Amino acid sequence: MGNGIAHVFAVAGYDVLLSDINEEALQKAVAKIEKNLHRQVAKGFLAEDLAKAAVDRITTSTSLDGFSEVDLAIEAATENEQVKIAIFQDICPLLKADAILATNTSSISITRLASTTDRPEKFIGLHFMNPVPVMKLVELIRGIATSEETYHIAETFIEKIGKTSANSEDFPAFIVNRLLLPMINEAIYTLYEGVGSVEAIDKAMRLGANHPMGPLQLADFIGLDTCLSIMQVLYEGLADTKYRPCPLLVKYVEAGWIGQKVRRGFYDYRGDEPVPTR
Repeated sequence: MGNGIAHVFAVAGYDVLLSDINEEALQKAVAKIEKNLHRQVAKGFLAEDLAKAAVDRITTSTSLDGFSEVDLAIEAATENEQVKIAIFQDICPLLKADAILATNTSSISITRLASTTDRPEKFIGLHFMNPVPVMKLVELIRGIATSEETYHIAETFIEKIGKTSANSEDFPAFIVNRLLLPMINEAIYTLYEGVGSVEAIDKAMRLGANHPMGPLQLADFIGLDTCLSIMQVLYEGLADTKYRPCPLLVKYVEAGWIGQKVRRGFYDYRGDEPVPTR
């Protein structure tokens, strides 16, 4: 998500500082950005000189020191509340007083995250969809303390990078994942209960509901660990049993089979073609 966000801001003409604690991860991120820009050029979506200029606007660092100069800082770490809070505690002392701090969380309370910072009125949720360069939507979520000024500045940023915003209230999983993840969880229950195989369930939703990707394939794309985290946020935040994570989802995460990023999930991606694992 971080490299995708950096990609769209750089293409829109903004200077971007991309930070990670791991230098290798930064190198992979830049390589991914260059590959995606090349794909956009090849498809005629972007001029070659603009793609090169976008790469030149991106700098990387394993340090947060450079964030003392930014106007907008966007956290895009894993969907783990404690990890996010630790990042905010490290970065807040470095930010300018008027800098806006945003989170790309897909489910966690914006109000609660904002309360751990020194600027809850300048804190906002900007939930980008994956893959960021392709997907048009950004969910815009205010915490209880987010100021009108912060909201309108964030809305302007989204417009300037060519995205469309949808306002969501600060409830667990917001709009998209409040609707999407229970569907994926139900697909996993359907597999767990033996109603259909991985292949049958995905085929049924692709051809029967005209979905571009089956729910189990989509789960692998999102990451089963992220799916589980979001379902846990929904289950704990709304106290409704309909959001209980499927035990099979828990089992896959416990096994470390969390999807495409590790090459195994509901499909095995280690061969030439994905093969269902159940």
